[in-house]
Amino acid sequence: MLKFNPQNLSKKLKMTNRKKQAWPTKAAMTQIYEQHLWGGKHTDFYSGEGSHRSDLVDPYIEAIKSFLTGFDTPPVVCDLGCGDFNVGSQLVEFTKKYIAVDIVDDLIRHNRQRFKEEQLEFHQLDLAKDTLPAGDIALLRQVLQHLANKDIKGVTKQLNNFKYVILTEHLPLGSFTPNVDIISGQGIRLKKKSGVDLLAPPFNLKVKTSTPLLSLPSTDAKSEILTSLYTMF
Repeated sequence: MLKFNPQNLSKKLKMTNRKKQAWPTKAAMTQIYEQHLWGGKHTDFYSGEGSHRSDLVDPYIEAIKSFLTGFDTPPVVCDLGCGDFNVGSQLVEFTKKYIAVDIVDDLIRHNRQRFKEEQLEFHQLDLAKDTLPAGDIALLRQVLQHLANKDIKGVTKQLNNFKYVILTEHLPLGSFTPNVDIISGQGIRLKKKSGVDLLAPPFNLKVKTSTPLLSLPSTDAKSEILTSLYTMF
């Protein structure tokens, strides 16, 4: 005789709920560096090929350098999600002050020991929850693509405190559905044929102007790494 066992259903529901429950963002990002999930098995901290491949890094450095050196006086830059600082370290000299922020404690301690310049500061902060440092320009290089929509909303609430925001995101080529939600962590939205667009719902970031600065093709020929300049209200 077929019998229903409510205990089996209870166990399955518990397992399903566990699978869907997201880690806190800080724990997820810490695990990435502890377990070398972005590669760099022989390095203590490594933010992935996107922060080290010269064909991706060098054009970005040149584009941002050209922008930073266009001011009458050097600006204050906030690097939001600085990672291992391989990219940011090449921009410090063009700023009045460079404030580098990341959520992972050990990563920030490592960066403080490795990179020492008079105008350089490192801060351990959760971009989605903590008050961001004051500055003229915010750099967000392939950071939001790893965050759930609720975390991105926490970041965007403070972006109007900057005069300019320079956003870099890995996006599908052609038309796509923006801002499909994910769990914050190692992955990004490309597997869901999506990408982050701050000007689209549910973020609807209001900007004075939006200007493409740089587009770099990805190795899969189906996506691009797009850097955009937003002039804020």
